[in-house]
Amino acid sequence: MSWIALEDVVRVLRAAIDDARWNGPVNVVAPEPVRNAEFTRVLASVLHRPAIFPAPAFALRLALGEMADALLLSSQRAQPECLQQYGFAFQYENLEAALHTIVAKG
Repeated sequence: MSWIALEDVVRVLRAAIDDARWNGPVNVVAPEPVRNAEFTRVLASVLHRPAIFPAPAFALRLALGEMADALLLSSQRAQPECLQQYGFAFQYENLEAALHTIVAKG
């Protein structure tokens, strides 16, 4: 699952506006994608809550129908290749650090 901190999104947009070299599509994602199970584990840890068991796919499909596959069960592994080529320095490359900051601001 690709993710990115809001602060990094804003910094990417500002860099794209300010730097004429930037053109074409850019994957605005952090360099370390995680699996949903990892995201859930890290979020639970940051919130000091248990992550006891995952939601079974059949239950999600029962509740959401075909939308479950499109919204929750499918994945893509987007990489920030263009950002790295342009030398963009992420403020939050690590999910845990990003979530700690978000929770602290909350």
